[in-house]
Amino acid sequence: MEPKIQHTRLYVLAGFLAAILLVYLGILFNTQVIDHADYLAKSIHSIAKEETVNASRGIITDRSGRTLVSNSSAYDLTFDTGLLKAGDDPNQAILRLIRLCQEQDKAWTDNLPIRAEAPYAYTLDHVSQTQKKRFLTYLKSLDGAKKALGAYLLEHPELVPEEDTPQESVEAPPSPEKQAAALLERFPASALTEQVLIGAGLTPAKLMELMCKSFELPGTFSAREQRQVLGVRYELALRKLNDYSPYVLVEDIDTEFVSLLADGRYAGAKVTTSTRREYQTSYAAHILGTVGAIDSKDELEELGEGYRLSDTVGKSGVESAFEQYLKGSNGTRIVSVNDEGKITGQYYETEPQPGNTVELTIDLDLQETVETALAETIEKMTAEDGNVKRGGAAAVVKVGTGEVLALGNYPTYDLSTYRQPEVYAELVNNPANPFQNRATSSAYAPGSTFKPLTALAALEEGAVTLTEKINDPGVWYYPEMIEGTEPFKPHCWKRSGHGKLNITQAITNSCNVFFYEMGYRLGIDALDKYAKAFGLGESTGIEIGDNPGVLASREEREAAGGVWYGGETTQAAIGQSDNLFTPLQLANYIATLVSGGKHCQAHLLKAVKTYDNAEVVALGNTQLVNTVQFSDSTLQAIKEGMLGYTQPGGMVYSAFKDCIVKAGAKTGTAQLGGGKKNNGMFVCFAPYDDPEIAVAIAIEQGDAGAALASTAVTILNDYFSTDEVGTTILGEDQLLP
Repeated sequence: MEPKIQHTRLYVLAGFLAAILLVYLGILFNTQVIDHADYLAKSIHSIAKEETVNASRGIITDRSGRTLVSNSSAYDLTFDTGLLKAGDDPNQAILRLIRLCQEQDKAWTDNLPIRAEAPYAYTLDHVSQTQKKRFLTYLKSLDGAKKALGAYLLEHPELVPEEDTPQESVEAPPSPEKQAAALLERFPASALTEQVLIGAGLTPAKLMELMCKSFELPGTFSAREQRQVLGVRYELALRKLNDYSPYVLVEDIDTEFVSLLADGRYAGAKVTTSTRREYQTSYAAHILGTVGAIDSKDELEELGEGYRLSDTVGKSGVESAFEQYLKGSNGTRIVSVNDEGKITGQYYETEPQPGNTVELTIDLDLQETVETALAETIEKMTAEDGNVKRGGAAAVVKVGTGEVLALGNYPTYDLSTYRQPEVYAELVNNPANPFQNRATSSAYAPGSTFKPLTALAALEEGAVTLTEKINDPGVWYYPEMIEGTEPFKPHCWKRSGHGKLNITQAITNSCNVFFYEMGYRLGIDALDKYAKAFGLGESTGIEIGDNPGVLASREEREAAGGVWYGGETTQAAIGQSDNLFTPLQLANYIATLVSGGKHCQAHLLKAVKTYDNAEVVALGNTQLVNTVQFSDSTLQAIKEGMLGYTQPGGMVYSAFKDCIVKAGAKTGTAQLGGGKKNNGMFVCFAPYDDPEIAVAIAIEQGDAGAALASTAVTILNDYFSTDEVGTTILGEDQLLP
């Protein structure tokens, strides 16, 4: 071939390639430069989705770093209509997933308050107030249901509370439709009952019919399939109405279930990762508290930024009290999907940050001992007289710091199992109310455990001296009797009397007559001054909240519309009258007393550390609330009186002879009347020479405080273990067991 022809062909080929390259470059220029913004927007809209990634909740430990509450990873099955392709029927997609759940014996989330099986009936009597509120919100959005309810309320306006500030108007009265709408807006969820719904014509069958029409369920579905799908559509509708977090169809699925979802037959299904609270102990339920979903917009507003409806937050106990520390910082993830809805890639825009570690002041071993000892004592009492139903509580406080070492309750519950339907039903129906934190919220008459405080006030106010002896003939006569009236003459618990006693002996013998006289000499105002200084009748400051109790006083009585009479001070002086205190208050009062007057705020927080323990974020409050001023001789006289209780000849020596440390104690018996047994109260401190802890115990209808002494000894012996007593806490002339 001639060279000239070869060159021509090469030029033609080169020109052809150049033309193709120019076309390609033109397309790239058009895509990347001229129409860049449009193509980018379409790309992001079609294949990328931003998701919130919940941060792990912080862990909770005891004072020694032992984990009490942690987290475990789990897979959840969520259903998202946004993942359905054009033409996909959400009802058919839901039904396919339900059938899969049935095959795998998995329960799915369905809170529609209509029975899941025929005959269909409302279940409003078995749902929470939160679920009722959500159901009412949905009914207000459903065509037909909203109109029917409004019309019913128009006929029964008594079901709706009056407006707080009714406005007078000169305008024409609103139309019936507007009146019905206004009544429905004010209608409280608590008043929503089956009777109201049926009265409005909304039988379960009618409501399901309206819902089927709203959600366009096909007529080929059986009644059972309709109910199943409606339960899921209802959950999705609630989230659309209230901007909840994504709908979790099934929680905590296993890897086998995950693999079944991967074949692409289940449109709208998505597997997500989550965490669950995992409990490393079955004790301290009332301290640790519960977590749950944010269930109202009011709660959401109170929590502030960083939360969404249905986010998991602390609901009670330290889970709630330390929410600000336990909540982590959520992250953001960008997820890419193809046109079939399958995930093709993902990356974190913002990494989630786990919550902080909250270290509590409680000692797990001691907490276990307190709960076990309390349960054994109460169950033994009940076994002896089975007709009496009892509850009780105990509190252990560290002297000089206010650290709460243990709070025991009976009955109690296990955080890891209480949500199981059969367990929850049993707990809810228990008349003793296992969910009540009696240690912080139940206030009891302190009985004679109040007498050491009366003794302190009397000595400091000069109402009595250390050496003065008062005769107890078994009865005390009020000196200021009005002529013509019956004499006020309360008896001592020992009807034959104790004879002549000084103040220390009066404490050891719990002599009522002696303290009647002290109350009379002091007057209620002077007595109250000291009681308030010890924090009685006021909140202890504990972070999980408590009952402030009631301090018998002139102000308290007058605020209730009554009159304080002088003779009642004698009853207040022995811990009766209006006095009501929690076990935690009593333990903190004894801790304040034996510390020499250092009144600390009771608290559960020892420290907060970052999740990697690299930094201390916060410390518990060990600062003094106030210092109660009293002399060393006063303290010594009171301590000796309480020591006498536990020594040979003392009322609780039979129990305390087995105590490995020298301790002071005081019993209390609070009368209930009405044929009921008395409440038993007990306080103690140890070691005697250099007190470290104070204990208070209350047992409802425990008969007498002395019956609680063995429980206290068990607690003290656990805290002051044999290994510890050898060098620092053994009193003189004490032998190791």
